[in-house]
Order: sequence, then structure tokens, then C-alpha cells
Amino acid sequence: ICIYLILNMKKIILLFSLFPFLLFSCKTPKNISYFQDMKDEAKINEVVSHKSSYEIRIQSADLLSITVTAVDPNAVAVFNLPATSYLRPGQTELTTTPVLQSFLVDADGDIDFPVIGKVKVAGLTRRELTDFLKDKISQYVKEPLVNVQILNFRVSVIGEVNAPGPKGISNERVTILDAITMAGDLNIYGNRENVLLIREVNGKKEFHRFNLTSSDIFTSPYFYLKQNDVIYVEPNKAKQNASKQDSQKQFNVSLASTVAGVISTIASLCIALFIK
Repeated sequence: ICIYLILNMKKIILLFSLFPFLLFSCKTPKNISYFQDMKDEAKINEVVSHKSSYEIRIQSADLLSITVTAVDPNAVAVFNLPATSYLRPGQTELTTTPVLQSFLVDADGDIDFPVIGKVKVAGLTRRELTDFLKDKISQYVKEPLVNVQILNFRVSVIGEVNAPGPKGISNERVTILDAITMAGDLNIYGNRENVLLIREVNGKKEFHRFNLTSSDIFTSPYFYLKQNDVIYVEPNKAKQNASKQDSQKQFNVSLASTVAGVISTIASLCIALFIK
């Protein structure tokens, strides 16, 4: 036995080093194609016939731009917050570009609008708020035009995508596919069958999961995103197992060193006994 250990010491150490990798070996995931069931004509017809609403409702902490215009600009000047200019540090002359002030929706869902006063805007769509303000302003100005925009509309995409981070949205119509596109698509390690959407509604978190390999995503009530939605793409099994393998590398080195030390000690004893 001693002679065998001495002659095969390198092979034994190599076997112990590779053993953990053999345990955690994995296959490359096959489900990387989107909407795999779209070959089914019934599924295609279901998606085509489905109708869903993407209207956004205003929430607390939204930043609103509200401008009022009319045939006579002077008549509506009182309803528009003045544009302000800011000096940069070190400047002595006002040379900056004026910035139109905005309305921040408070925790109660209200804004203070000139002349009209406190207005409950949370829960309203842009169209509903526009109609409400037009009706109120019409008491003072003939045929006013009101434009409402959400300035801080954004969603965040994190996890296994090529460009994670917050994504600013210039309009209200944004889908989960739009957000993933802005994030540079999923990388090869992204789990396409279990994408998580995190949404806050009335101070409470909602969670919904998407399977990007299925066309059911198109008929989901969560297909259209809302402001401040967060999309998390978790790693697939290949990435998880790769992480496990990385953590095993240090263990492998330690294990190999220990085995080498034990075998070396046994071999030394065997040689000492053989000499005697």
C-alpha cells in the first residue's frame, strides 16, 4: 500500500481536486428563446384579441409639470408657476436657462395649484386631472388648454441584464419588454422563466412573476408598467452552480494541500520503515 501511495501520489491529489467540480457540473440551459408557444395559432389569436389599459394613475411623490395656455397668454399667467433661473457657484450674472417649476404630490396625494388651491391628484389619470383643471380654470378663463406630464416617471431593472439600473420613461406607455430592451436584454445567465416585478400600491408591495418563454406575458395585467416599478432578473441554475464552483475553489486548494500532506506523511513513514 505504501509503495502504491508513493507511486500514485499525483493522481490521488488530482482526483481529490476534481471531485467537487464533478459534483456541481451542470448543463447549459436550453430555454433561452422568448415566446416559445407563439407557433400555436390559438395562442396567437388570444394575444391579438386581448385588450388592456396602460393608463397611469398619479401617485404620491410624483413630480408633475402642469402648464395652462389660452388665446390670451396674460389671462392664464396666474395659473402657471414662474420659471426660475439659478446661479452656478462663482457666477455673478444670471446667465442660466430658466427652468419651469413643478408640482410635487405630497404624502396625502395633494398639490397646491395657483388660484384653485389644494387639489387631490393621487389616483387620477393625466386625462382626469386635465379635465378637472380645465373645468376649474374655465370659471376664470375662456377655453383654457391644460397640459399635465409626469416628470419623474422611471422604472428600474436589476439582476442578470446587460445594462442594469433606473430607466427614465418619456411617455406613459411602457411594457416589461420595453424595460428589458432599455436594460440591454437579459444576459445568458438570466432566468427567463421567473422574472420578478415589484410594485408599490398604496404603500404596500405587490409581487408578480413573468415567464418570458411564454406568450401569456402579453395578456398579463402587469404587462404595462407603472412608475417606480422594479424588475429583477434572477440568475439561472448555470450561474448559481458556477457561483458554487467559485466558492469551492478555495476549498479544493485546502483539500488538495491536506491530502498531499497526509500522503506525504504516510509515504515518509513507509520509507522509514522500509529502510529499517
